[in-house]
Amino acid sequence: MPIASEKAANSSAESPARQVRLFRNGANQAVRIPKEFELPGTDALMHREGNRLILELVADKPAKGSMAALALALQEMAAMGTIDEVFPDVDAGLLPLDDINFGDD
Repeated sequence: MPIASEKAANSSAESPARQVRLFRNGANQAVRIPKEFELPGTDALMHREGNRLILELVADKPAKGSMAALALALQEMAAMGTIDEVFPDVDAGLLPLDDINFGDD
């Protein structure tokens, strides 16, 4: 049985177009994806370009708590850029704290 990376490599080669039938699945329109067009993984992105529907593979997320998950989180944070907002003064308007006496000095 081929692993996901082998299936992805095989699917990157151009396959000739194939006519398929559209059908209804409840309130959704659906299509069966022929074996030669299968994508590895469980998630894909779909978008429309004119009269074309395009499916793109979404890479599986790394296991929670793993080094790969940490690296991905750091990449996503870096992509957000810097935050230029001033941190609010959360103590504004509060009374000053009393000194605490812990014993005889």
